[in-house]
Amino acid sequence: MLASYCPTVGHHTKLGERGRGPPMHINLEKEEATYGLPGITAYGGFFDVCHHKKGEKVFASAAAGAVGQLVGQFAKLTGCYVVGSAGSKDKVDLLKNKFGFDDAFNYKEEVDLDAALKKYFPEGIDIYFENVGGKMLDAVLQNMNMNGRISVRGMISQYTFEKPEGVHNLMWLFYKRTSFVPFAEFVLPQIQENRLIYVEDIAEGLGSGPAVLVGLFRGRNVGKQLVLAACE
Repeated sequence: MLASYCPTVGHHTKLGERGRGPPMHINLEKEEATYGLPGITAYGGFFDVCHHKKGEKVFASAAAGAVGQLVGQFAKLTGCYVVGSAGSKDKVDLLKNKFGFDDAFNYKEEVDLDAALKKYFPEGIDIYFENVGGKMLDAVLQNMNMNGRISVRGMISQYTFEKPEGVHNLMWLFYKRTSFVPFAEFVLPQIQENRLIYVEDIAEGLGSGPAVLVGLFRGRNVGKQLVLAACE
């Protein structure tokens, strides 16, 4: 994603009436993230696909990414219990201490993902926001509750494999009857009242583009990855 704003300048844009949302001033960085494609994806995947209920147990993989961090906060804001997985200690700390997840774990340190999920979800998972695929999805399928919902956003662990890993536990979708599948009015007030926290990873200059792209597939970024083309 290319951006032409300069974070150090603190450029703002004024939003007028959008739908029935109130007019307000929103920082362009926040608008691009929470009110842009990551926010739309998180909102649609969580609310429209998962049809959550207060008190349900939610798991998000790649939870420190552009979409995962918002899904976790949406779930917390609506009364759910939320656990996220990430690939480093720093990201796990971010999930728990900045984004307000109830708990989080580093999947790279877990020898048995099924056992890890049973530890964090002893009563099972009601909603899974899928960003990873592969072994994580296999483990989750065994830990879903009856009538659970899985929202599939992506499977980034599989994109660079010459031969993607197979998923062996799809029968659990049948056994557990699992579903595998008004934005502005919700998101704008959360931004206005600073109840949504968003972290982006900004690299400066078009020359950094190739390294940034490689870093995406190696899990180096935290949040939405941006390349800053120029400061205005």
